[in-house]
Amino acid sequence: MRGGETAIEYFTGYVIEYSLSVDNVFVFSLIFAAFAVPRELQHRVLFWGVVGALVMRLLMIVAGAALIEQYHWVLYLFGAFLVFTGIRMLVASGEHKPHPENNVLVRFARRHVRVTEDFHGQAFVVRTAAGLAATPLFLALLVVEFSDLVFAVDSIPAIFAVTTDPFVVFTSNAFAILGLRSLYFLLAEAAARFRYLKVGLALILVFVGGKLLLADIYKIPPLISLAVVVSILGLAVGASLHRSPSVAPRSGA
Repeated sequence: MRGGETAIEYFTGYVIEYSLSVDNVFVFSLIFAAFAVPRELQHRVLFWGVVGALVMRLLMIVAGAALIEQYHWVLYLFGAFLVFTGIRMLVASGEHKPHPENNVLVRFARRHVRVTEDFHGQAFVVRTAAGLAATPLFLALLVVEFSDLVFAVDSIPAIFAVTTDPFVVFTSNAFAILGLRSLYFLLAEAAARFRYLKVGLALILVFVGGKLLLADIYKIPPLISLAVVVSILGLAVGASLHRSPSVAPRSGA
């Protein structure tokens, strides 16, 4: 309905968001391991995590679009932030392994909210003899939502580098996020194989950040942007699979 250029902008935004979501997948696996969430309950946390992410990102995109409409120079801040984030990812030495159980929200919840020791099926909140209490599943959901908010700080400015149309920005975000659950169950146990993916994501952030900074000097055509993003992602994944040792099949699989 809107023509080929808008379609390319949508697909470019979708690819950027979906590729950045791979980082979310690896963090989610750490969260579930930290809270010992059984595999059969993980889909419930991811479902409500996706719902919460859609609401949060809608609010952030509306606010971002309003800022850009009022203050064009905000795009330069987005661009500089993305370039800085990408370079920081490239030069970061070693891997900092986060500890989701020490998240500030979890510490606050444990201090001010009654939390059960054990899971109670799919329930986030249960009634106990002492009153209502949250379950460890609720704490896991809390950290999942917080981590997505942190990742959105990178991914939303990145899509604004492709287009400032709020409809295209949100729909490309939304459909990429809707694929997070299936992406998690596909990649969660293969995280170690994608050793160069973080380098690829860093280069994508630097590219889209540079595109924002140069927008008033030279506008990179949407098709070129899509080709660059897909090429970087493809090379990173291809190099990772080429260098990674073959994964032995799991017993009983």
